[in-house]
Amino acid sequence: MVDWSNIAVWSLVGTWALVVGTLVLMYWQTRTSQHLNSANAVMALRERFDGGRMRSARRHLSERLLAQEHDDIASMEVVTFFELVGTLTHRKVLDDDLVWEAFGTWVTAYYLAIRQPVDLVAQLRQDLKDPLVFHEFEWLYHRLRAIDQARSAPPAQVPAETSADVDSILAREAKLESI
Repeated sequence: MVDWSNIAVWSLVGTWALVVGTLVLMYWQTRTSQHLNSANAVMALRERFDGGRMRSARRHLSERLLAQEHDDIASMEVVTFFELVGTLTHRKVLDDDLVWEAFGTWVTAYYLAIRQPVDLVAQLRQDLKDPLVFHEFEWLYHRLRAIDQARSAPPAQVPAETSADVDSILAREAKLESI
Protein backbone atom coordinates (compact mmCIF):
# COMPACT_ATOMS: atom_id res chain seq x y z
CA MET A 1 0.00 0.00 0.00
CA VAL A 2 1.14 3.53 -0.85
CA ASP A 3 1.64 6.00 2.00
CA TRP A 4 0.18 9.11 0.36
CA SER A 5 0.97 11.40 3.29
CA ASN A 6 4.66 10.46 3.07
CA ILE A 7 4.70 11.16 -0.67
CA ALA A 8 2.99 14.52 -0.12
CA VAL A 9 5.55 15.53 2.51
CA TRP A 10 8.49 14.62 0.26
CA SER A 11 6.89 16.42 -2.67
CA LEU A 12 6.49 19.51 -0.52
CA VAL A 13 10.10 19.34 0.71
CA GLY A 14 11.35 18.85 -2.85
CA THR A 15 9.31 21.79 -4.12
CA TRP A 16 10.63 24.08 -1.40
CA ALA A 17 14.20 22.95 -2.04
CA LEU A 18 13.72 23.75 -5.71
CA VAL A 19 12.26 27.20 -4.87
CA VAL A 20 15.10 28.05 -2.48
CA GLY A 21 17.72 26.80 -4.94
CA THR A 22 16.18 28.89 -7.72
CA LEU A 23 16.15 32.00 -5.52
CA VAL A 24 19.80 31.49 -4.54
CA LEU A 25 20.76 31.05 -8.18
CA MET A 26 18.82 34.18 -9.19
CA TYR A 27 20.50 36.17 -6.42
CA TRP A 28 23.94 34.99 -7.53
CA GLN A 29 23.19 35.83 -11.18
CA THR A 30 21.93 39.29 -10.22
CA ARG A 31 25.03 40.03 -8.13
CA THR A 32 27.32 38.79 -10.92
CA SER A 33 25.47 40.93 -13.44
CA GLN A 34 25.76 43.99 -11.18
CA HIS A 35 29.51 43.48 -10.82
CA LEU A 36 29.96 43.12 -14.57
CA ASN A 37 27.83 46.19 -15.28
CA SER A 38 29.79 48.19 -12.72
CA ALA A 39 33.10 47.08 -14.23
CA ASN A 40 31.92 47.95 -17.74
CA ALA A 41 30.70 51.35 -16.58
CA VAL A 42 34.00 52.13 -14.80
CA MET A 43 35.92 51.13 -17.93
CA ALA A 44 33.71 53.37 -20.07
CA LEU A 45 34.18 56.26 -17.64
CA ARG A 46 37.92 55.66 -17.68
CA GLU A 47 37.92 55.81 -21.48
CA ARG A 48 36.02 59.09 -21.31
CA PHE A 49 38.47 60.39 -18.68
CA ASP A 50 41.39 59.54 -20.96
CA GLY A 51 39.69 60.91 -24.10
CA GLY A 52 40.85 64.02 -25.93
CA ARG A 53 38.21 66.40 -24.63
CA MET A 54 38.73 65.42 -21.00
CA ARG A 55 42.51 65.46 -21.33
CA SER A 56 42.24 69.02 -22.59
CA ALA A 57 39.97 69.95 -19.67
CA ARG A 58 42.35 68.27 -17.21
CA ARG A 59 45.30 70.14 -18.68
CA HIS A 60 43.46 73.48 -18.54
CA LEU A 61 42.32 73.03 -14.94
CA SER A 62 45.73 71.79 -13.78
CA GLU A 63 47.55 74.69 -15.39
CA ARG A 64 45.24 77.21 -13.73
CA LEU A 65 45.41 75.55 -10.33
CA LEU A 66 49.21 75.36 -10.42
CA ALA A 67 49.47 79.01 -11.46
CA GLN A 68 47.03 80.00 -8.69
CA GLU A 69 44.81 81.54 -11.38
CA HIS A 70 41.56 80.62 -9.69
CA ASP A 71 39.56 83.39 -11.36
CA ASP A 72 40.62 82.11 -14.78
CA ILE A 73 39.17 78.62 -14.45
CA ALA A 74 36.70 78.61 -17.31
CA SER A 75 35.67 74.97 -17.09
CA MET A 76 34.89 72.73 -14.17
CA GLU A 77 34.37 69.74 -16.47
CA VAL A 78 36.83 67.60 -14.52
CA VAL A 79 35.11 68.34 -11.23
CA THR A 80 31.70 67.74 -12.81
CA PHE A 81 32.98 64.40 -14.11
CA PHE A 82 33.97 63.39 -10.59
CA GLU A 83 30.61 64.63 -9.30
CA LEU A 84 28.98 62.14 -11.68
CA VAL A 85 31.33 59.34 -10.61
CA GLY A 86 30.58 60.21 -6.97
CA THR A 87 26.83 60.11 -7.57
CA LEU A 88 27.00 56.74 -9.30
CA THR A 89 29.26 55.34 -6.60
CA HIS A 90 27.16 56.72 -3.76
CA ARG A 91 24.03 55.13 -5.26
CA LYS A 92 25.88 51.79 -5.56
CA VAL A 93 25.73 51.76 -9.36
CA LEU A 94 29.54 51.67 -9.40
CA ASP A 95 31.64 49.50 -7.12
CA ASP A 96 33.66 51.80 -4.87
CA ASP A 97 36.75 49.57 -4.97
CA LEU A 98 36.78 49.71 -8.78
CA VAL A 99 36.38 53.49 -8.67
CA TRP A 100 39.22 53.67 -6.14
CA GLU A 101 41.46 51.65 -8.47
CA ALA A 102 40.51 53.63 -11.58
CA PHE A 103 40.35 57.21 -10.26
CA GLY A 104 41.66 57.38 -6.68
CA THR A 105 44.80 59.40 -7.38
CA TRP A 106 43.00 61.97 -9.52
CA VAL A 107 40.04 62.34 -7.18
CA THR A 108 42.37 63.08 -4.29
CA ALA A 109 44.61 65.47 -6.23
CA TYR A 110 41.82 67.49 -7.82
CA TYR A 111 39.73 67.59 -4.68
CA LEU A 112 42.58 68.93 -2.58
CA ALA A 113 43.67 71.34 -5.32
CA ILE A 114 40.24 72.95 -5.60
CA ARG A 115 39.87 73.17 -1.82
CA GLN A 116 43.36 74.55 -0.98
CA PRO A 117 44.73 77.20 -0.76
CA VAL A 118 41.55 78.78 -2.16
CA ASP A 119 38.34 76.86 -1.49
CA LEU A 120 36.72 77.06 -4.91
CA VAL A 121 33.88 74.76 -3.88
CA ALA A 122 32.95 76.98 -0.94
CA GLN A 123 33.06 80.01 -3.23
CA LEU A 124 30.77 78.33 -5.75
CA ARG A 125 28.39 77.24 -3.01
CA GLN A 126 28.25 80.78 -1.70
CA ASP A 127 27.92 82.40 -5.14
CA LEU A 128 25.18 80.00 -6.23
CA LYS A 129 23.55 79.90 -2.78
CA ASP A 130 23.54 76.12 -3.06
CA PRO A 131 25.24 74.15 -0.27
CA LEU A 132 25.09 70.97 -2.33
CA VAL A 133 27.34 72.07 -5.20
CA PHE A 134 29.82 69.23 -5.78
CA HIS A 135 28.70 67.40 -2.64
CA GLU A 136 28.97 64.01 -4.36
CA PHE A 137 32.57 64.77 -5.38
CA GLU A 138 33.23 65.63 -1.75
CA TRP A 139 31.58 62.39 -0.64
CA LEU A 140 33.66 60.45 -3.19
CA TYR A 141 36.90 61.99 -1.92
CA HIS A 142 36.10 60.96 1.67
CA ARG A 143 34.99 57.47 0.59
CA LEU A 144 38.20 56.86 -1.36
CA ARG A 145 40.28 58.15 1.55
CA ALA A 146 38.50 55.61 3.77
CA ILE A 147 39.44 52.87 1.31
CA ASP A 148 43.05 54.12 1.37
CA GLN A 149 43.06 53.83 5.14
CA ALA A 150 41.43 50.41 5.13
CA ARG A 151 43.93 49.03 2.63
CA SER A 152 47.05 50.41 4.25
CA ALA A 153 49.09 48.53 6.76
CA PRO A 154 48.76 49.48 9.55
CA PRO A 155 45.38 51.06 8.78
CA ALA A 156 45.75 54.20 10.88
CA GLN A 157 48.94 55.42 9.20
CA VAL A 158 47.85 56.64 5.76
CA PRO A 159 49.70 59.90 5.33
CA ALA A 160 47.71 62.91 4.23
CA GLU A 161 48.64 64.16 0.79
CA THR A 162 50.89 67.18 0.89
CA SER A 163 50.64 70.14 -1.43
CA ALA A 164 53.86 68.86 -3.06
CA ASP A 165 52.14 65.54 -3.83
CA VAL A 166 49.14 67.34 -5.32
CA ASP A 167 51.37 69.73 -7.28
CA SER A 168 53.32 66.78 -8.68
CA ILE A 169 50.15 65.15 -9.99
CA LEU A 170 48.84 68.45 -11.35
CA ALA A 171 52.19 69.08 -13.06
CA ARG A 172 51.82 65.78 -14.91
CA GLU A 173 48.22 66.63 -15.78
CA ALA A 174 49.29 70.06 -17.09
CA LYS A 175 51.52 68.31 -19.64
CA LEU A 176 48.73 66.18 -21.10
CA GLU A 177 48.16 66.40 -24.80
CA SER A 178 44.85 65.82 -26.51
CA ILE A 179 44.66 62.55 -28.35
